[in-house]
Amino acid sequence: MTANKHKIINDPVFGFVRIPDDLLFDILEHPYVQRLSRIKQLGVSNMVYPGAMHTRLMHSIGAMHLMYEAVKNLREKGVDISYSEQTALMAAILLHDVGHGPFSHVLENTLVDGVCHEDISLLMMERINRDLAQTQALNLTLTGDVDRPLDEAIAIFKDEYPRHFLHQLISSQLDVDRMDYLCRDSFFCGVTEGQIASQRILKMLNVADDRLVIDQKGIYSVEKFIVARRLMYWQVYLHKTSVAAEQMLIHVLRRAKELAGQGQDLFGSPALRYFLYHHVTAQDFTADSEAMKWYALLDDSDIHSALKVWQMHDDKVLSLLSEAYTNRHLFKGKLIEQPLTEQEKQHYRQEYAHRFGISEKDADYFFTEHVIQSNTYSAKDDSIDILYADGTTRNIADASDMWNLADITKKVKRNYFYYYK
Repeated sequence: MTANKHKIINDPVFGFVRIPDDLLFDILEHPYVQRLSRIKQLGVSNMVYPGAMHTRLMHSIGAMHLMYEAVKNLREKGVDISYSEQTALMAAILLHDVGHGPFSHVLENTLVDGVCHEDISLLMMERINRDLAQTQALNLTLTGDVDRPLDEAIAIFKDEYPRHFLHQLISSQLDVDRMDYLCRDSFFCGVTEGQIASQRILKMLNVADDRLVIDQKGIYSVEKFIVARRLMYWQVYLHKTSVAAEQMLIHVLRRAKELAGQGQDLFGSPALRYFLYHHVTAQDFTADSEAMKWYALLDDSDIHSALKVWQMHDDKVLSLLSEAYTNRHLFKGKLIEQPLTEQEKQHYRQEYAHRFGISEKDADYFFTEHVIQSNTYSAKDDSIDILYADGTTRNIADASDMWNLADITKKVKRNYFYYYK
């Protein structure tokens, strides 16, 4: 008897979300995807917004739902999207974040060298593709080569599919990924500035010359989307206290990695210990490598459990920072006009060295400088184009009477000094 895989998920943001295809259900069941339920979407943002405890799996499911709505609306406007392409799009967006590690980008800055989550996502998608093909072969008692069910999804994800606008639905300046995380993150943080009219934007989607465009009537919704994204970056994603927590966590893991390199025995799950005691680079990652095996088992709980134990470690730097992070005694952040001089840095080194009885070299773990930067709209990426009744299109930066190109493409930078108080 075949199990019913056409499930309905009750999502707190969008309501009932349908799983309309057996393949999508099988993807959701894969251990790599289920791992996302153990990784928070916003990393350390719950240090500022206690409600920000939602997971990357919730975001992926929400983005999949918006993709279904986008395809449905485009079809109503006469855009030809096959059922196979629809499933591939939904599969690709469901897997777009599958390679994320614990605490967002913290792992990329500490335990692995030169590896970005996008590359790992692609490797994981290839592995899931092979696993699903093997399962399909066993179920159908097939021999020989079996169609790999995610080939089309991966081609769209990599922008190697002949229809470029399909890739734009997954990755562009107005993709369903951004639509979901703005709606979802603002909902769980309780930040109203991030709320956007996602359903109206989806209704206004269209295609012109194989590019995703927005009908002229949707220009104000797009303007609000761009403003909301800017506000969310500075109010949530780059909030100075969230960045302080992230910098402290990076310092803890770097210290743990240093001690492991000196041969000290540190508590940790097998997955965490693998990355502490090995120098892992991009070359170590393949779909079936030892690095991938342990990476797929690493989630937020590995880091949390280690921090609780490291509070009692003999190393003063590791224990102090682990205790401070666990109990939310975070680095303090100060906006600075110019980078610290070497004399100012030496002053802090001496102060912390004397205060904790440590070397000046180890004192560097108690302060740091960090540049936060963001731009609302990038002129280098696929533009957001407005479609007019006469069939012409214009870049939103030119079409909008709310701003000019220089305003929305300007990169804003803020220099912060973070220190242990």
